[in-house]
Amino acid sequence: MAQDSPKQEGSNYLLLFIVAGAVIVADQWSKATVLAAMPLYHSKVVVPGFFHLTHVQNPGGAFGFMAAQSPWVRKLLFSVVATLAVGMIFYFYRQVPRSFRWLSFALALILGGAVGNLIDRFRFGQVVDFLDVFIEGIGHWPTFNVADSAITVGIAIFVIHLIFRRLPE
Repeated sequence: MAQDSPKQEGSNYLLLFIVAGAVIVADQWSKATVLAAMPLYHSKVVVPGFFHLTHVQNPGGAFGFMAAQSPWVRKLLFSVVATLAVGMIFYFYRQVPRSFRWLSFALALILGGAVGNLIDRFRFGQVVDFLDVFIEGIGHWPTFNVADSAITVGIAIFVIHLIFRRLPE
């Protein structure tokens, strides 16, 4: 590793905690607002034919994965997976040189999203979703939330680093 790009040190975890913390706060605030303002399955049109706020709750993972399993199986599986993911994020974050700011940012987004959804799983046994995007007459994307968005953006940044071979050695 080049000397001008030392690995993250304890003080550089500040970016990780600020970004992940901001994602968690925005995610939990938005979910609390939806829970307080919208009955389950209620929908409000934001952009006709494209975007609604729709209160749903997803007991499964992405795209309803494992939704049919018993609550204790889901809680155990998603808790183990989230714990492993958090551990891996801390490990990888420590390996990222300071010069790879976008990659560090991506890992922080993924961490914040994972923790935001994990909080829901412990509180409610499922995840509160409300962002409903579709193109009328063409297709409908599964309803998602702020945490899911952060994870998706973080993974996209990571993939861009992979494609352009901008990963630390």
